[in-house]
Amino acid sequence: MVEPITPLPPSEPSPSWLRRRVLLPLQNILKQGLTPHQLALTTAVGVAIGLVPVLGATTLLGTLAAVRLRLNVAAMLLISHLMSPLQLLLMLPLLRFGAPLLGANVQTLTMGRVRYLFTHDLGGAFTLLWRAELGALLLWLLGAVPLGFLLYFSARPIYQRLLRKKALEEVGS
Repeated sequence: MVEPITPLPPSEPSPSWLRRRVLLPLQNILKQGLTPHQLALTTAVGVAIGLVPVLGATTLLGTLAAVRLRLNVAAMLLISHLMSPLQLLLMLPLLRFGAPLLGANVQTLTMGRVRYLFTHDLGGAFTLLWRAELGALLLWLLGAVPLGFLLYFSARPIYQRLLRKKALEEVGS
């Protein structure tokens, strides 16, 4: 005898990319018992490192900072990598404004000029980019320190309220 086929219950819609990749990991981090100080410091340092004008340095710098400061490495990397679009937007202006700080000519810092230098004068290309990159790092450092302090001191009370609210919800249930 053949059993009748029962329909499957309707499945829940899959969460959006933003919820899966950003909101749920952040909620999980809040559940790990970190203090408001640790959360605020992770946010501040993660944002600052996420904006460093060196492609590929975010993961290494974020991991080193999290280990050194005894913060959550996954949270640090998540926050710093969320800054990638802004990092890319800021990179060219930082390179352009940073180049003259160390003696490079801003007019020579164009994609056409860099492409030409890479095909005809590799040493000249590296000299130009090296100076521009060091200048960009100096500008980043000048902006990252105040930004980090601002983020830390503004995020800490927010995390205190969130964790207090979470604790009250757990006691009530």
